[in-house]
Amino acid sequence: MDTPRTGTLGSTPSRPPASNLGQSGFSILEVLIAIIILSIGMLGAVGMQAAAMQANKETRNQAAAATLGRELAEKMRGNHTVAIKTTAADNPYLFDSTLTGTSTIATPSVNCFTAGCPTPKDAASWDVADWKGRVLNALPTPRAKVCFDKDPFDSAGKPRWACTGDGDVTVLKVSWTRSNTAGTLEFAADVTGTGVPVVVIPLTAGSSE
Repeated sequence: MDTPRTGTLGSTPSRPPASNLGQSGFSILEVLIAIIILSIGMLGAVGMQAAAMQANKETRNQAAAATLGRELAEKMRGNHTVAIKTTAADNPYLFDSTLTGTSTIATPSVNCFTAGCPTPKDAASWDVADWKGRVLNALPTPRAKVCFDKDPFDSAGKPRWACTGDGDVTVLKVSWTRSNTAGTLEFAADVTGTGVPVVVIPLTAGSSE
């Protein structure tokens, strides 16, 4: 005798309740964790971009300082009879200036554009004033020093502002307001601070012959 069948003919087998099926998709906790991880990654990318922009800015400033240093060296070689003198009273190319505005640049007594330069010293004064103006436009609050120096670096190889005051070669030392490798802001205008020259360039004026 056949076993009686339940249900209607052709009906599909009944399915278990939905509560017994495996759940799919993401929970709120998983979504929150993903958002946190994504946020950390984005913050890291922003930080790297900011560091790269700062590094590019410092590279441009260093390149500008090096270019200006070469220009000053050319001016000194073109006026070497003045540039080889060892005192600032006789040699306007020897100076130590922190440039915070146009008022810090001394105006030469003679305008070489309109009156010409009667003496080589007048030409040197004009060269220095013109050079300082371009340095001020190129670098943020720069400090520039030119002196005779046989030893511009200390025993650890770190550049320093102090000069020996003797030797046969003048040295240009330049710095500006910048963030150092520790992330601390160094102000070139603070001559008593711990900041050091960023660029040190020897300037050969030539000989008196």
